[in-house]
Amino acid sequence: MHPNKPGRYRYFGETRMEKSRISRRVMLKGAAAAVLALDGSVSAVSSASAAEQSPLVQKTPVIGSKNVTGQKVEGSVAKVYFSPVIDAASLIKLYNLVNEEIYGKVAIKLHTGEPHGPNILPRDMVQALQKTIPNSTIVETNTLYGGGRENTADHRKTLEINGWSFCPVDIMDEHGDVNLPVRDGFHLKEVAMGKGIVDYDSMLVLTHFKGHAMGGFGGSMKNIAIGCASGQVGKRQVHGASMTGAPNFGAMPVKDTFMELMADSAQAVINHFGKHITFINVLRNMSVDCDCAGTSAQKPTMKNIGILASNDLLAIDQASCDLVFAAPDGKDVIERIQSRHGLRQLSAMAEKKMGNPQYELIVVK
Repeated sequence: MHPNKPGRYRYFGETRMEKSRISRRVMLKGAAAAVLALDGSVSAVSSASAAEQSPLVQKTPVIGSKNVTGQKVEGSVAKVYFSPVIDAASLIKLYNLVNEEIYGKVAIKLHTGEPHGPNILPRDMVQALQKTIPNSTIVETNTLYGGGRENTADHRKTLEINGWSFCPVDIMDEHGDVNLPVRDGFHLKEVAMGKGIVDYDSMLVLTHFKGHAMGGFGGSMKNIAIGCASGQVGKRQVHGASMTGAPNFGAMPVKDTFMELMADSAQAVINHFGKHITFINVLRNMSVDCDCAGTSAQKPTMKNIGILASNDLLAIDQASCDLVFAAPDGKDVIERIQSRHGLRQLSAMAEKKMGNPQYELIVVK
């Protein structure tokens, strides 16, 4: 559906949260993702049995997900493209594999980071990609927490400091909010997004995959769930915060409830854009902390893995988690994910049919 078609959104009004029983699926042990080189341009990841035989590969306690490359499974599988090389050429190559429905005015949803953030995506790499996408704009929203992006004036100073000056940057809530509906959400009926989101025909979700203080990990789902929500209204909704007064982060719901709130918000975004949205995760400089932490983020303790691209939100975050859990040096990020119940992000998306939990990892050389 075109984003300007009636019924897609309505402007800011009262938000309602309904009480909902927190449901959790029984966690199934899925396949770990050890990448095996093959002839030609693609390769496959291991099955669960192969993972058990390798001392370097850990099992991911994921929900209902398994690698299906080379295996016969019932139903469809999502394609997730992977490059172990992190540079502009690889980024552009992967984007061109998943951009068939990207058209018109394109929003590039990027986490631009706090001032001097040490782990944010390289500006030259993003610039090279952005130049290949006609009529594209980096989009952001202001933050709920204090810092260099809490209001539009400070946010623009931070954008300049961090080098995001090579193309237009739209702070989408600069001129207000717009409510996007949530269909059969866990808790939310609608989420206040930055009003500018309705000005775009398509969205590329370009994500620095890393840990996150509350979410366990920050992937594509977090990038749109929190990153598109307006700073002072939508982000309160997504964090389950009081709608008045100074935000009290210590009193906000955590673990499963927080993951479900993020899933509600992300669902509103993907429903808004329909098939005109695609996702890239860059598994680089993976601190246990989000880029929200700025210069106080802990230093990464694991090696870079690569770039993933997919048209499927659940599949790309699932594959990213699988690769982290398979990494021999992923201990710190894995602990951050598990201690926050971060894998609930994946099961919540699966329950609400926000993507396919079965994926094929296709390595592009």
